[in-house]
Amino acid sequence: MLEINEINRQKLREIIFGTDTKAGRYFDIGLILCIILSVGLVFLDTIDQVHQQYGSWFRVAEWFFTIIFTLEYLLRLYCSAQPLQYARSFYGIVDLLSILPSYLALFFPGANFTLVIRILRLFRIFRVLKLLRYLSEGNLLLRAMMQSSRKVFLFFFSVSLIVMVLSAIMYVVEGPENGFTSIPKSIYWTIVTITTVGYGDITPQTTLGQGIAALTMLIGYSIIAIPTGILTAEISQEMVRKKDLRRCSNCLKMGHEPSAHYCDKCGSELETDL
Repeated sequence: MLEINEINRQKLREIIFGTDTKAGRYFDIGLILCIILSVGLVFLDTIDQVHQQYGSWFRVAEWFFTIIFTLEYLLRLYCSAQPLQYARSFYGIVDLLSILPSYLALFFPGANFTLVIRILRLFRIFRVLKLLRYLSEGNLLLRAMMQSSRKVFLFFFSVSLIVMVLSAIMYVVEGPENGFTSIPKSIYWTIVTITTVGYGDITPQTTLGQGIAALTMLIGYSIIAIPTGILTAEISQEMVRKKDLRRCSNCLKMGHEPSAHYCDKCGSELETDL
């Protein structure tokens, strides 16, 4: 009996956690379709006219998908070789959070709108479609962001000082009668202006204020591309670091691509044990 249960658990594990078998692939594709449909229903339910007409149907569909995801989560715990490790993993936590809102909504109305967290489950598409190899490119971007974090922080700190100075000046020049009722309000206007958004809900009325506004806009155009340049430079450096530093024993050239087997200069075979 125990052996039969273990065989059944093994088959379930191959279907639920594996993508190499046809059944496992169909299971994952069906799961992704359910995730997309359930998140789409949550989006549609926020439209007042649609909610009034189909709200009851959406509620039924929500519980239908919640029951499916609950059973799936329990099956994953049942057939997992290490249930606790799965429960504490990224996917395990997301799977749990994707079903909790429906149950919490029984006690806290409105909590069901947090069901949009189910969209995080679409990360499984990388595993289903064999796209995990592309995650290395994401890691490259992440490392570049980490390397440039201090430079970007210094840039934003400098911009913050400029914003506060300009905000204080505009508060003094324009005053409450022109909408600049406080320095925090002026800070809001300066950020909106320096980022070239320009909502227009607060506008300077005096000639001096308009001149300062023009200067603020020019400053915004001057600095808006700086973070992009910093990140681009770091990405370029990371791409250089990523290159394989194996040395060609024939021509001594270095800097070959990680997948290279032969030297791109002399054609000699590269050593793989260095």
